[in-house]
Amino acid sequence: MRVALFLTCVNDALYPDTGRAVVKLLERLGVDVEFPMGQTCCGQAHYNTGYRRQAEPLARRFAEVFGEYDAIVTPSGSCGTMVRELYPRMGARARAEGRGDSLAQAVAPVVPKTYELTEFLVDVLGVTDVGAYFPRTVTYHPTCHGLRGLGLGDRPRRLLESVRGLELRELPGAEECCGFGGTFAVKNADVSVAMGEDKIRNAASTGADVLCAADNSCLMHIGGTMSRLKVGMRPVHLAEIL
Repeated sequence: MRVALFLTCVNDALYPDTGRAVVKLLERLGVDVEFPMGQTCCGQAHYNTGYRRQAEPLARRFAEVFGEYDAIVTPSGSCGTMVRELYPRMGARARAEGRGDSLAQAVAPVVPKTYELTEFLVDVLGVTDVGAYFPRTVTYHPTCHGLRGLGLGDRPRRLLESVRGLELRELPGAEECCGFGGTFAVKNADVSVAMGEDKIRNAASTGADVLCAADNSCLMHIGGTMSRLKVGMRPVHLAEIL
């Protein structure tokens, strides 16, 4: 199996250790991981802000760069949702507008073989115990795209529950959005801040040392809110725990 890491823009620019953690984890499990240097933004930021046409060349680029691989693994539920859910929608929209099937045909091969990290671990490799040790108290926040877009379900929790030394504490209101939502946090700052503060209060009530999620864009928002509220808890990506 040829496996490629799709790191995403946020991780590449701000959280490269998450990418390193994914490679280390998968190699420990016997997977050879390649990092295609031609990868760029998937177009999610453009699409979600209303620039659908501008996202199309990026979707084509993604298909070109990753098309030869058997599996594409990403540590981001939001970017995974962009490929799996929105690329087909973009292709169908282009067809409906009379611009032909070329976009739909280009992205079709990569859509079913793009996996969020926990999906790949549990569904493809068939593992929940990856041999990790993390002696901390942890609470888990299921991000919106992973929860509702990809339907990750209990996969992340099953992986965390198998980590030696880790005590998992239930997060009140876990399924509520943290308030990030990409450019939503910029356009609707007051609402975003209020949602973030609700999330942090719930997380702090657990007494956990670490708030874990599977998407660094949400953790960036949560971590920024934590620092401003001076909460003694740190955000950590699931891949870095595993």
